[in-house]
Amino acid sequence: MSKSLELTPVQTVACCSPLLAEAIPQEQAEQIAPLLKALADPVRLRLLSLVGAGAGGEACVCDLNDAFDLSQPTISHHLKVLHEVGLLDREKRGVWVYYRVNAAALSDLAGLLGRTAQ
Repeated sequence: MSKSLELTPVQTVACCSPLLAEAIPQEQAEQIAPLLKALADPVRLRLLSLVGAGAGGEACVCDLNDAFDLSQPTISHHLKVLHEVGLLDREKRGVWVYYRVNAAALSDLAGLLGRTAQ
């Protein structure tokens, strides 16, 4: 007489929670990554904030220089980086350059951040 062994069913448990939404598409990640990289510098993040807080949503480069203990060429470099990635628009008026936050770029960024927070 052989005894048969009765096995208890085991419920499998996944090692991770299942994904509830799709990851952002590769193309969108490639568009947003440079924005995040530009904002990863504290000086550029402050510059973007100062421009957005300016009267009429813009600021003159002459006013931005005074807000930092940095040389004018350094501030200009940071503003150029923000402009090149599309976070700031600029307009030359006489001898001064005025910067304005690009609302569409910030909206894209906010959309991504809002999506990941859900």
